Amino acid sequence: MGKNVVVVGTQWGDEGKGKIVDWLTRHAQGVVRFQGGHNAGHTLVVGETVYKLSLVPSGIVHPKVRCYIGNGVVLDIAHLLKEIDGLEAGGIEVQSRLSVSLGCPLILPYHAALDQAREARAGAKIGTTGKGIGPAYEDKVARRALRVYDLFDPKRFAEKLTEVMAYHNFVLTRFLDAEPLDTKQVLEQTLAHRERVLPMVADVSALLHTAGQEGKNLLFEGAQGSLLDIDHGTYPFVTSSSCVSGQAASGSGIGPNMLHHVLGIAKAYCTRVGSGPFPSELAIDAEGTPGWQMSHKGREIGTVTGRTRRCGWFDAALLRRSAIINGLSGLCITKLDVLDGLPEVKICTHYLVDGKPVDLLPIGADEAARCEPVFETLPGWTESTSDAQRRQRWEDLPTNARAYLNRLETLCRIPIDIISTGPEREETILRRHPFLA
Repeated sequence: MGKNVVVVGTQWGDEGKGKIVDWLTRHAQGVVRFQGGHNAGHTLVVGETVYKLSLVPSGIVHPKVRCYIGNGVVLDIAHLLKEIDGLEAGGIEVQSRLSVSLGCPLILPYHAALDQAREARAGAKIGTTGKGIGPAYEDKVARRALRVYDLFDPKRFAEKLTEVMAYHNFVLTRFLDAEPLDTKQVLEQTLAHRERVLPMVADVSALLHTAGQEGKNLLFEGAQGSLLDIDHGTYPFVTSSSCVSGQAASGSGIGPNMLHHVLGIAKAYCTRVGSGPFPSELAIDAEGTPGWQMSHKGREIGTVTGRTRRCGWFDAALLRRSAIINGLSGLCITKLDVLDGLPEVKICTHYLVDGKPVDLLPIGADEAARCEPVFETLPGWTESTSDAQRRQRWEDLPTNARAYLNRLETLCRIPIDIISTGPEREETILRRHPFLA
């Protein structure tokens, strides 16, 4: 029997999951993406090459690894093919190694039009990427989605598309004061991609079950972060899918007994893109301040959106919430090197709400916005934690950096398995291997 690992973000996304999935893939035979859409961006640095992925699983840069897109993903076919073309132009064979679930709901042009029209009209913006993710999930839940499966029958696809576009064009024109989309044009654009996509379409659920029976190690790759989860995040400032570890089962069509180790990824500080509460947030506009260093040294610009990320101190109360909703087995702390050189570092240990201590990030944006952070201050370190030229060890880290990590481990009540000190594969310290634990 193989060992399967789920990798999830434990904050508001952008924790560095792509690098860690890539690093762990050397011990896996398959990598599975199980939720979200092309609103998620994973950046991989392999030698001199930087890969920016949003739909294709991060394991694709390993030539002998099979990759899967599960039914929990909403799929923009045009974007998928563009991403595949970019990878194959760089010498990475994708189409023969990628399986796409029959059950993936399609993101079509009217979904993006709805998304953008709503954001333009909204009084309180959610801060979506405008790529149609939310409207596509809405169609799925309303049972009017067109799925990958429908592409096998162009006539049926055209009939369903005509019906659903009549509804959405009504909403666009009569409610959102936006322009309608041409049904014939959307149909032709979508069917034009059909011949390239269908050879990759498969029963992903059955393939993963077989892989498990054959003793293969599988890596399940989450997108976004747990506090953007539609059920457990800072609602309504969340994404439209479930980002927690349990979604790895339902979003790929396997049983939860196939999920053996849940690795939570967290930055050594916190970031957030878009609107919503952020208790430990710092100002990032004053040069030389901790927030400015996190933003600039951490290159905190959204991979997909290009937006500047908000930055703040590590939030242990937030992480404890993530540990509960994910059933974390271990943690990976990323971007430790961004804190190098700060004279002191702080950790939000808990909150005060109406003067009373609160140990967990509350569920929902309104309550989270009322939280006053309580910080603990630790001495910083002047030495560099990053060294891509040689194999790194726990003992090589500065004493104060190790003390900081030990304190995070104690406050979060979860063991730290891995520490990432830079974007390169070699800038990784292993304490306990998720596939071997």
